[in-house]
Amino acid sequence: MAPVPATPAGRLPRGAVLRSVALLGLLAAGVVVAVLVDVPDVATVRGWLNRRGPVGWVLLLAAFSLAPLAPVPRTALSVLAGVLAGFWGGLALSLGSGVLAALAGFGLARWLGRETVTRLAGPRLARADALLTRRGAVAVLVGRLLPVTPFTLVSYASGLSGIPLGAYLLGSTVGMAPGSIAYVTLGATVGSAGEGGGLLLALVPLSVALVGLALARWWHVRRRATT
Repeated sequence: MAPVPATPAGRLPRGAVLRSVALLGLLAAGVVVAVLVDVPDVATVRGWLNRRGPVGWVLLLAAFSLAPLAPVPRTALSVLAGVLAGFWGGLALSLGSGVLAALAGFGLARWLGRETVTRLAGPRLARADALLTRRGAVAVLVGRLLPVTPFTLVSYASGLSGIPLGAYLLGSTVGMAPGSIAYVTLGATVGSAGEGGGLLLALVPLSVALVGLALARWWHVRRRATT
């Protein structure tokens, strides 16, 4: 393996600086897009999907996967998925786009900013990074479960840390499931308002999701009390 060129102490390689600046630029651009771009109403989206057929759903999946990087709240996207596609279709759309969005945010942060964090990390940050590397799946799972934790923050923070990709994906997928079920159920119930039995059917997955969220909250409070 070829030796890595040495850099003066306290200085970052030019490539690392440029990648870090690019990451900050993407974050700023995402915020601007989220604030300035108008979101079409449900009727407009449904008409667009009907005209384009399966291709429209693929494009919608791509849009849902990129939107959380803006950052657009995933809760709103999950509700919209339920309104547009019903429970099962909405759940597939919500979880599928969530996993893709989690991968995109993680990959961007890992490629653009990880070297900078590694080189500038002090002792405390280095210890926190080592802890995430060993037990990152649990930290990501809790971050995904808690509704108050921004989706984009968990994705970028995980990419900047040393957590392995497999552990990150596991924690993200399991952690997103209860919230996705709850919000998709809400959207599917609203979308099928007036149909017989819709509310009763919605109570089953919604109850499962709420129990999962309650258990996650209890576990988080208990863990903080014992540390």
